[in-house]
Amino acid sequence: MSVGVAIAVESLTKTYDGGLVTALDGVSFEVSPGERVALTGPTGCGKTTLLALVALLMAPDSGTISLDGQPSGSIRSPELWRARNVGIVFQLHHLLPHLTVLENTLLSVAARGDGNQGSRERAIELLGRLGLEHRAHARANKLSGGERQLAALARALVNLPRLVIADEPTGSVDSKTGQRILAELTRWSDDTGGTLMLATHDATVASWASRELALLDGRIDRVAAS
Repeated sequence: MSVGVAIAVESLTKTYDGGLVTALDGVSFEVSPGERVALTGPTGCGKTTLLALVALLMAPDSGTISLDGQPSGSIRSPELWRARNVGIVFQLHHLLPHLTVLENTLLSVAARGDGNQGSRERAIELLGRLGLEHRAHARANKLSGGERQLAALARALVNLPRLVIADEPTGSVDSKTGQRILAELTRWSDDTGGTLMLATHDATVASWASRELALLDGRIDRVAAS
């Protein structure tokens, strides 16, 4: 693994249905600290599976993943490591409907288990930048689709993570909300030097990233600098 690499993936494979469906087939790449990498490609090409593997939400069938020089297999508690280092924006927002926007945002803080000083003030400021200050105490089930995606982004960023994994973060929102999401991801990236991997079908989002990795049939088909 090269010096100064945030993510190193080597010969990664993942299958489903007892090996009948191949999601990833020998994928290898490296991502530098602070890089913004867009995964592109048709539906079913392996983007979501690759993001889940890098986020340690599942294990590969074979191959290796190293995060900041640490092999994923040596991380004793992936859940705690993820809570302290990774922000995730899922395709579906996964907000808890009975909690308020602010409470949902602070769930990731509670998962860290270390207090994370100043997190409530940071959450309120973040919700303000995302245009959700007036919705902070509204229950999640009262939000529009775009508001839910913004709240999910706030939850992902409130801990100032070193790595953000985002699966189609702008795919289900209008262009104005999409621009707001990219602006906040840019701010987070610039302020923290954090690394971003996101999946997208949007050419505008792909061009905003530092680099594009195009997947096809579970393999990297093309690499392009933006």
